[in-house]
Amino acid sequence: MFVLGPCFRRDDASGVEKMVNNYHGWIIVDKPEGMTSAHVVAKIKRLFNSKKAGHGGTLDPFATGVLPIALGEATKTLSYVLEGNKAYRFEVQWGEARTTQDREGEVTATSNKRPSKQEIEAILPEFTGPIEQVPPAYSAIKVDGKRAYALARAGQDVTLPPRQVTINSLKLVSTTPDSATFEVACTKGTYVRSLARDIALRLGTVGYVKTLRRLLAAPFSEKDAILLDSLLKVGHNTELINYVLPLQDALADILALEIEGIEAVRLRQGQTLISPHKGDEDVVLVFSEGKPLALGKVKEGLLTPLRVFNI
Repeated sequence: MFVLGPCFRRDDASGVEKMVNNYHGWIIVDKPEGMTSAHVVAKIKRLFNSKKAGHGGTLDPFATGVLPIALGEATKTLSYVLEGNKAYRFEVQWGEARTTQDREGEVTATSNKRPSKQEIEAILPEFTGPIEQVPPAYSAIKVDGKRAYALARAGQDVTLPPRQVTINSLKLVSTTPDSATFEVACTKGTYVRSLARDIALRLGTVGYVKTLRRLLAAPFSEKDAILLDSLLKVGHNTELINYVLPLQDALADILALEIEGIEAVRLRQGQTLISPHKGDEDVVLVFSEGKPLALGKVKEGLLTPLRVFNI
């Protein structure tokens, strides 16, 4: 993990200098039900007294599970988590369609059809691999500069174009007479609510997502996550440090290079260097003295900095 010593900043209102903890790494929160992702980030930012924080992919308020939160310079690596694969466990309630395609919406249609386990398993291959899905009207996608969910809540008819996503795996975990629980591994941009809707329609019924839990967000999984309440109860800087994962944990699949001395100084200043790696790479992680120094690219034997970490 990468944690600098405390520094101080002046509170303009009081003139008092406050300690700022320069944590540069990841907190993996097990998001509780009923809270927005932004609210969780605000709580973590305040707990760690961090100047910068951001999350690696929104979870709906009713959803739970893995919510990676970047602190400090780790925010410069957020895109690699946002672009990464995800995995979810979700329960589909049969017999009702809802406006939001989850349990918080209003009922728009009903059906007496309840699919059997055999019927469900028979159609799962149709939803595996590259598929097209229409995102929910209640989503954050922009339509003419406005969020789709805002237009839908205002009563406007929102029709979003289909998009291609990839379902890497989809399995049936369990069934009840009125519901079924699935686990899915998928690429970014996949809407589980749309997947649940389409599975129900293919089975000749309607359905909505009753429960949703994220199991994986890029390199981070449930085993990395800590309950928000548990973190809030810690409250001591010396103990909080133990929950900060290294900045580079989000970049496990990226080639790492090590440079030293004047070369490190020059790269930090934005200069291009002769690369120690000769093959072309769109993104590399550069270390110096064991600490992450920058994200860079290698082309034609030259190493150019893309994002420098101020650690």
